[in-house]
Formats: sequence, C-alpha cells, structure tokens
Amino acid sequence: MTSRPGTDLRHQLAASWRDLTGGALRADGWLPDVVVVGVLLLWGSVGAAVVGTGGGSVPGLMLLTLLQTVPLLWRRRRPGPVAAAVAGACLLQVLTLDSPLASNIAVPVVVYSAAAFGDRRTSRTVLWTALAGAVVAGVDWSWAWAGAGQLLLSVAFQATFMAAFVAVAWVLGDVVRRRKAVAARLEAQDRALARDQTQRAQLAAQGERASIAREMHDVVAHSLAVVVVQADGGLYAARQALDAPPAIGADRAALARATATLETLAHTARESLAETRKLVGVLRDEGAGAEYSPLQGLAYLEELSARVRDSGVPVDVVVRGDVDDLPREVDLAAYRVVQESLTNVLKHAGPDAHVDVDVLRTPAVLLVRVTDDGAGPAADADGEGNGVLGMAERVEVLGGTVHAGPRPRGGWEVVASIPTGDGHGIPSRSTPGGDR
Repeated sequence: MTSRPGTDLRHQLAASWRDLTGGALRADGWLPDVVVVGVLLLWGSVGAAVVGTGGGSVPGLMLLTLLQTVPLLWRRRRPGPVAAAVAGACLLQVLTLDSPLASNIAVPVVVYSAAAFGDRRTSRTVLWTALAGAVVAGVDWSWAWAGAGQLLLSVAFQATFMAAFVAVAWVLGDVVRRRKAVAARLEAQDRALARDQTQRAQLAAQGERASIAREMHDVVAHSLAVVVVQADGGLYAARQALDAPPAIGADRAALARATATLETLAHTARESLAETRKLVGVLRDEGAGAEYSPLQGLAYLEELSARVRDSGVPVDVVVRGDVDDLPREVDLAAYRVVQESLTNVLKHAGPDAHVDVDVLRTPAVLLVRVTDDGAGPAADADGEGNGVLGMAERVEVLGGTVHAGPRPRGGWEVVASIPTGDGHGIPSRSTPGGDR
C-alpha cells in the first residue's frame, strides 16, 4: 500500500511545524520571552503616548520603554546582566522624569527571572536592588506634587506598594527555582536507582556465571580428564601388543587402527580440555575474556615480571632446563601459575616484598616455584577468591599438583609440579632480573 505524494508532503510540513513550535515553546526557547517583550512594548507604548500628552517627550519616553523591556529577551539566560540593564534604564527614568511609566512592570519581571533562573547571590542582589529602587521611585514620584506634610505619607505608600509587588515576584521565582531543584534531585535519584539496579543485575549475572563455571568444570572438565587417562591407557596397551611377537596379520592391522584411533582420541580430548578450561575461566570472571587472547607461555615470563617490577615489586626469575618444546597445555598452565602467584603478591604481600620465580625442567615433570617474603594475606581476608583454586584445577587436569601456603620463615609459597611426559636435560637459562 502506497501513499500519495501530497499526503507525504503535508505530513512532513506538519512534523516540521510541530518541531519548530515545540522547540520554541520549551522553557529554554525564545518564543515565551518574545511574547512577554512584545506585550510589554505594546503596553509601554500606550503608556508613553498617554504620558506624552501631558507634556512629556514621546520619543524620550519610547526610548525609556525600549531600554526597560528589550533586555527581557535574555532574562532566562543572563538574569544578572538583564537586571543591571533594567536598573540602569530605571535610574535614567528617575533622573529625567518625575512620573511612572507603564514599562516599569519590567522590574517585577526581572526580579522573578533572577529568583527563578539565577543563583542565590544574583537573586538576593536583584531583590535588594529592586527594594531600594522602590524607595527611590517613591521619593521621586512624590516630590513633584506632594506637600511637605504629605511627602512622607506618599513616599511610604508608594514604596510599600511597589515593594509588595517586588516581594511577591521574588517569592514566586524562588518557588519555581526550588521546584526545579527538587525535580533535578529526583532525576538524580532515579538515575542512581537505575545504576543500582543495573549493578544488582550484573552481580546476579556474575553469580550465575560462577555457578555455571563450577558445573561445567565438575561435569565436563573432569570427564574429559578421565577420557584422556583411559585413551592413554588404551594406547599404551595397543602399543605393547604391537611390540609383542607377531601373531595373525589381521589382528596386527586392527591393533594399528586402534592405536591411531586412540592417539586421535587422546589428542582431541586434550584440546577439548584446554578449551573447556578457558571457557570456565571466562564464566568465572567477566573480566577474564583475555583468556581468548593468543595463548601465552613461559617465553613471556620476562614481560610478565617486568610489569610487576614496574609496579614496585622486585622479581627475580630463573628458568633451568629447555622449556621451548613443552606441550602447549603444560606451557600455558605453568605460565598461569606464575601469573596468578604474582597477582596474589601484588594483592597481599605488602609494599616491601621480594619475589623469586624458579622454573625447573626435569625429565619427568616441570617444577614451578614462586616465593615471596611479604606479609601474606590479611587476617581479615574473606578467602572467597578463586585464584589458587583455578591454579589447582588447571594443573590437576594435567596430572600435576599445586601447593600454596605460608613459609616457615615468613612470606608465601606456591609450588606446582606438572608432568611433561618425556625426558630432557636441564641446561640453565636465566631471564633478566638477577639471581639471588
């Protein structure tokens, strides 16, 4: 279904008009002030013409009217300067004319605007200026015609009458200002409540993520570890059978196929186990998305220790043995053990701690030892962190062990033993940072 071009044009024009008038009629638009100034100019022009018939100069009276009303166009945006301009025009009126003008109604308008749109200092300054102007105007307008006996009474009456108008205008403006302040506070409270609800929702989501992480680790990671162990056992048995004296050719072919299948199964299970550990880490902590960055290993120990040194904690790193050809999961697990241990040092060891990182490659296992001489966790620590738990899980699925606890001589110690599955010598290699 299509609409006619004329209908679309009318709709567009109507929308443009609504936008134009809506923007002009807003509290910060120009149209209300233009209307106020237009009405006051019309009223002042009529009054100037009436006063001019009594002997006054009509051009001079119109000039005073313009000076007192035109500045009201900026009364919302610049209430202080507008009040000063109107006060100057009123002072000029006192010096040149001994009678009121219709445009003097601009004074309570200015007082209202200063109270509603200005700050407290501007509001009170304009109020006291207007009250003083009421007394000056009462004296000026009574001096010309009141006798000596009636002068004081006339001044008191006129000054009180004009001061009452000024006071009412100021009270109305102050009420408007207070109402806007209350509305602003309510909006701020609404935003704070919205932020609080968002934070509560995030905390609930994090708790759910942690629960999912625990379930995944219990159900998936441990099951995959069992698969790895069983596949390695079957692979070992198949290779032993293949190494036995030859029997039937078909049986040996079947054993060869079984060996290849078990090798594929063990490799796939290990890869799945590594991916599961990464996913568990992401679920456990929303900020752990870095687990999906390129995998790091012991080759990056110097970069890691340099970041810790930059934070003010001395770190000595020693790597003994060839760690360049470690299996990927072993290399990553060792790196994560060091990373989490150094993180805990920054959290708990105190400002004067010194850290030693020692990595040893043996024919059977990779040993990782991180020690510090700091204060250790505070006595009031809640113990709800999962850093040590994560290290233990990461190492245990590889068949290793992790020990973390205080040292007899003070400080803290983390020792991890991770099987490597092959044999290598142990030539020594140290990263910059110095030996102790």
